[in-house]
Amino acid sequence: IDIPLEIFDQVSRRVPHICNLIGLGGRYDMLDFHIAGGIPALLSELKDLLYLDVMTVTGKTLGENIREAKVLDRRVIHSIDSPIHPEGGIAILRGTLAPDGAVLKTAGVPTNMMMFKGYAKVCDSEEEALRLVMNGGLKEYDILLVRYEGPIGGPGMPEMLQITATITGMGLNDKVGLITDGRFSGATRGLCIGHVSPEAAVGGPIALVKDGDVISIDVKSRRLELEVSKNELDTRRAGWKPKYKPFKGVLSRYVKLLKSYMDTSVSQLS
Repeated sequence: IDIPLEIFDQVSRRVPHICNLIGLGGRYDMLDFHIAGGIPALLSELKDLLYLDVMTVTGKTLGENIREAKVLDRRVIHSIDSPIHPEGGIAILRGTLAPDGAVLKTAGVPTNMMMFKGYAKVCDSEEEALRLVMNGGLKEYDILLVRYEGPIGGPGMPEMLQITATITGMGLNDKVGLITDGRFSGATRGLCIGHVSPEAAVGGPIALVKDGDVISIDVKSRRLELEVSKNELDTRRAGWKPKYKPFKGVLSRYVKLLKSYMDTSVSQLS
């Protein structure tokens, strides 16, 4: 199924953020959400945005399933007319650093970082990035760029859990940015941009970034720009060589056959 990446951005712009939950930068947990009415209550609040006639596994339509549902605690599930944020929690960014797109969970981004410009601190693995952060290598207005962690470079596009947790634990999540061709968990906080495509292992622009390069991020305009001239990037590309981790067996075969994850084909296997 060919699903354009822009669809996720279009839906997010139409559907407001109305759940005040911890994983989205809010206050309440999943038990509170359940007590407030849970998924049926949430869907009933969003009913004007849903196709209520679709049949579900219950044998009833979606509209029938949520007909009696009510929101029992407005502190947890806000009204669609009084949302926490007017747009949803996902943004698809594009620009010179991510021509094929990148993904940001906007619900976890501090207000002061919705438009941000910083200086790249480049690491070629999560392990290298973790050492840099633990040794005090990040300061305000830095953007930690972790590459070669995509589907091919990882391989398998590993989750950048350790590095995001460490940045948050050190109180830096409202001071620095994080950009990667890897992925994040749903509990990420801060300006954390993942799924950058094309990934570094296939020669995407993220592979050409150097320490100190200026990167600008404009969440509202959905832009992710590497402020380096085309001539300079062409010079860097001429000297670039891909980096592959020394895996054997199945992982080695996987790396050779997999295409970048933004492509509609998963592999070249017939």
